[in-house]
Amino acid sequence: MTQPAAATARNVVPNAYRGVAMATVECELDEATLAAHFIGREAYRRTRFIVARAGDQTVILAVHKESDDPLFAPITAVRLLVTAADCAYVVDPESDTAVPTALARSANRHAPGKRGVVVQGRYGHVSFIIDPAPLRVMVREVVPPYPAKLFDQTRRLLDTAEHLPPIELVADIVELEQLALSRTSTGYLLPCRGGGMTVPGAMISYLDEVPPEGDWTLLGCARSRAIHDHFYPDRAATLRQVDTCPIHLATTLPLPPGEARLTKCCLLEEHIETHADTVVVPWGSSFPLVAQGLSLASDLADRRNAELLDRTAGKDPE
Repeated sequence: MTQPAAATARNVVPNAYRGVAMATVECELDEATLAAHFIGREAYRRTRFIVARAGDQTVILAVHKESDDPLFAPITAVRLLVTAADCAYVVDPESDTAVPTALARSANRHAPGKRGVVVQGRYGHVSFIIDPAPLRVMVREVVPPYPAKLFDQTRRLLDTAEHLPPIELVADIVELEQLALSRTSTGYLLPCRGGGMTVPGAMISYLDEVPPEGDWTLLGCARSRAIHDHFYPDRAATLRQVDTCPIHLATTLPLPPGEARLTKCCLLEEHIETHADTVVVPWGSSFPLVAQGLSLASDLADRRNAELLDRTAGKDPE
């Protein structure tokens, strides 16, 4: 939210907390009274919103000024975005108020059910969120290694992602050991040592070590199969395999309405793909690639959520 327009969408946050001013007033917190109080007073050139407080009551206002050019300019109009009855003021020193996900997390934890939540967070900075409803992104990953890397990367990214909307991550973790047990074998071939997986009663070998040929069941994806066939061409036709590709595992399970999925595939090396409700990043992606994938997944979740709301309201999605 970069301009002081009416807040009509969910997850409304200021473009930057430096555009939010704080004011303590000794008047009623209705729009007419606040307009009489503020109109004509000067406001700083970056001020777009005012959090006005009277005692323990709080409201959120949008302000218009004569101009944004001088250092200070008179306020010409105010609009009440959230009334005192619908607004809460939260002190959460661990919340970075520049990060939309942190704002939504703080709002839902400390003031559930409130339309507007003002958060005084880390560094003493103050910002707000209106109608918090984080977009849900399911992250499909296989383990070991632990922690589940893609989920851990996205979680760490969201701790500092000022450019992303509020997102709720849902861990969708598949245990390789459980996949192995779906096809009993005396020996399993894994792509690499990873997190040191074991299967009771079975011998584990690692493809990257090019072990002596054995009677294996491969726990791997298409790339692992191709590597195996390169080193063991005589066994290519008879190798048993349990597919562990997260994208194949993911797309076999339907997502709840309004959600999107993020997963990975080693067949991708430098680019990202989108398949229906799923965004796929390369295996071993850098943080910038994961951030790009998470951004695409949030856009997808936003579209799916809008379609769900339209259907609920009886509208045809555009």
